[in-house]
Amino acid sequence: MTAFDVVALGESMVTFLPSGPGRLADVPSFERGIGGAESNVACVLAATGHSVQWVSRVGADGFGDHLVEAIASYGVDTSAVRRDPARPTGIYFRTAGDRATDAHEVAYYRAGSAASAMAVDNMDLDAVRSGRVLHLSGITAALSDDCLALLLELTSQRPGRPLVSFDINHRVNLWDRQESGPVLLELARGSDLVFVGEDEAETAWGVTGGPAAIRAALPEPRALVVKQGVRGATLFDGDRATFAPSVHVDVVAAVGAGDAFAAGFLSATLRGLPARDRLRHGHLMAAAALTVPGDLAVPPSRDHADRLAALDDEAWGTLRLGPGWTEAVTRADEEVRTP
Repeated sequence: MTAFDVVALGESMVTFLPSGPGRLADVPSFERGIGGAESNVACVLAATGHSVQWVSRVGADGFGDHLVEAIASYGVDTSAVRRDPARPTGIYFRTAGDRATDAHEVAYYRAGSAASAMAVDNMDLDAVRSGRVLHLSGITAALSDDCLALLLELTSQRPGRPLVSFDINHRVNLWDRQESGPVLLELARGSDLVFVGEDEAETAWGVTGGPAAIRAALPEPRALVVKQGVRGATLFDGDRATFAPSVHVDVVAAVGAGDAFAAGFLSATLRGLPARDRLRHGHLMAAAALTVPGDLAVPPSRDHADRLAALDDEAWGTLRLGPGWTEAVTRADEEVRTP
């Protein structure tokens, strides 16, 4: 069986992006895209040169066809995706507004979806465990009891398992608040690398007081990344803490940034880069997602990202990235191309 750098398991949905601003009731047309935390991570990693497999279930319908084809177009292996003739592929619609505002609307049509039927007995667990890293998120655990049982199995300690990466991805609208906290904490404690936002830790677990308090509440994972919004992120690698500030970004849409951050961090981890650079690569991939309207962006080339991640602290602090920055040709590139 092929050994992948990363295997990502989770639901992806067809997303409909509005043609303009306004309420869902008023938007006249939508552009079709794809969205899903784990598949977003898979697509970014594949686009940056890693071997990646996405594992899931989709309906035996046109939307399922589109998802598989679109994700595969990024270079992701989709051979382990199962088609479900009895359940549909999930879809959702959203407005153009920032998710942080009350005006933002999202309409999900995912109840009873094919992905919600993922279970221990209908997934190829050998394929799921075939990567150096297995990436999961808390969204999957909220979809059904079978999905939760699957994640509990995949985060259980067992000899020879891959490094388990777990993004809390706390979605309040998917959970009963009293249920989500203990479940997400159990899954995080069984993982090797955990991503969590300060806001998520407060909402799910009632933990306040910053990264150190979150680490005290979650000491089990070898590596813990605490995302601190526009300020930056802190990595706890064992007992050592490293903080890296975010870059300044001209935000187009605040969607997909957390998934892109996880992909950038995982890419740098797979390459054995030091703690600061792992965080900086996460910030750079997040900046790519923040400067496009959809969930997925063209990532910077590896060389481009490496050059930016290697900047000294002063230059990093003055870096500002806007739409199109990932495609910009740097002076160093021009010098290489000029005879």
